[in-house]
Amino acid sequence: MSESLLIPCPHCAALNRVPAERLHDGGTCGRCKAALFAGTPVHLTEGNFATHAERSDLPLLVDFWAPWCGPCRSMAPAFDAAARQLEPAIRLGKVNTEEEQRLAARFGIRSIPTLLLLHHGREIARQAGAMGAEDIRRWALAHTIRR
Repeated sequence: MSESLLIPCPHCAALNRVPAERLHDGGTCGRCKAALFAGTPVHLTEGNFATHAERSDLPLLVDFWAPWCGPCRSMAPAFDAAARQLEPAIRLGKVNTEEEQRLAARFGIRSIPTLLLLHHGREIARQAGAMGAEDIRRWALAHTIRR
């Protein structure tokens, strides 16, 4: 019998059971029929954050950013590239701190961009400052392998 993982849909946040050995096959959401892995960061809000951060069996790498932040805007393409490289092992998401001030306050975000790696709601690692795609990938994998 294979282990099943709970994977939230990046589009509708419905939880989907995916056999661990089929994770790399992609898959579609049972509710909205969209791809479970699009290779792009999920737009996180207070409404869907808990599903992706606490209920998912995948680690979640969150970029806390703001539209007015130059380093945030310059890191955005690197974060997108990291999403293509890290999925399906790690889900990537973005929190706009201007729109989601309560989420930023909940995690004590003091500077942006800040990357936060979570698994089942627990903070695994944190990194402030802009990074390139390969540095993001290497940093995330180093911290998820240790858990």
